[in-house]
Amino acid sequence: MSIGVDAAALGMSNAVTAHTADVNSGYWNPAGLMAVEDKQLGLMHASYFANIAQYDYAAFAMPLEDRKSALGVSIIRFGVDDILNTTQLIDDQGNIDYNRISLFSAADYGMTVSYARAAPLDGFTYGVNAKVIRRVIGKFANSWGFGFDLGFQYQTRSEWKFGLMLRDITTTYNVWAIDEDEYATVSGAVDGQNQELPETSEITLPKAQLGISKKFIFHYDYSLLVAANMNMQFFKTNDIVNLDFVSIDPAVGFEFGYLDLVFLRGGVGNFQNEKQIDNSTSLSFQPNIGLGFKYKGISVDYALTDIGDQSVALYSNIFSLKVDLGIFRR
Repeated sequence: MSIGVDAAALGMSNAVTAHTADVNSGYWNPAGLMAVEDKQLGLMHASYFANIAQYDYAAFAMPLEDRKSALGVSIIRFGVDDILNTTQLIDDQGNIDYNRISLFSAADYGMTVSYARAAPLDGFTYGVNAKVIRRVIGKFANSWGFGFDLGFQYQTRSEWKFGLMLRDITTTYNVWAIDEDEYATVSGAVDGQNQELPETSEITLPKAQLGISKKFIFHYDYSLLVAANMNMQFFKTNDIVNLDFVSIDPAVGFEFGYLDLVFLRGGVGNFQNEKQIDNSTSLSFQPNIGLGFKYKGISVDYALTDIGDQSVALYSNIFSLKVDLGIFRR
């Protein structure tokens, strides 16, 4: 749930909290769903770790009849499939039998229902997410989790936009059920390891994202959207600002558009203080770039990005599609 969705947003280093305004707002800031004027569909697929892991996302959003509220639903799956289960590779007589190898998947699912509404204050909107988290590790274990997000957006008369996204505001809990019979097949694989059942509960602590953005128009045909985010976690990390009670990772991004038809995007984020082998500290960061094309309600976007930093992890090619379903009624 922390990787991100939509190649357009990823190309801007996720600095979209203030201006997100489409079907993907259910993930970035549900308040942005109020900008959806008709039914919209969003899709994305990405492969990670040399195609070992698959990351898939689908979302749908629509305004409600009162035109003062909007609804969205989305699902995310991150999974590794066809993992070899070799726990039964050696039979009771000590012989290797490859026919005893089976396959299993380890997958995480995030299902979100989003609701947004316009506030009485002009230019102010708010939204809420209800999330269900499902995690499955073959027959060994599975879990269910629940959580909530809360988002706000405000646009001034001069068209400056501000956004606040509060993730996991109630703390998201995942409770695991472990199949003890399956666990017993691996508990003795390595002496002294896996001798006790793992913890059966996980928690995701609250996070906050504060954003600002503005779009400039030049000679009617050209546009430049600039945006910045402050991503905050309420515990100490390796972020560039790391206090005992909060850690802050800034991100900045831009989108240059021509005729509202083609777009060039870029951004820098994931600023981290990394400790080197000699105990010195250096600053790392992650640049992203992206392209977009929009025509008659169909948007195709591309981003070159990654969840790692720019020097260690390989970058991934991300494609996403967004469709305004109203074009099929014209």
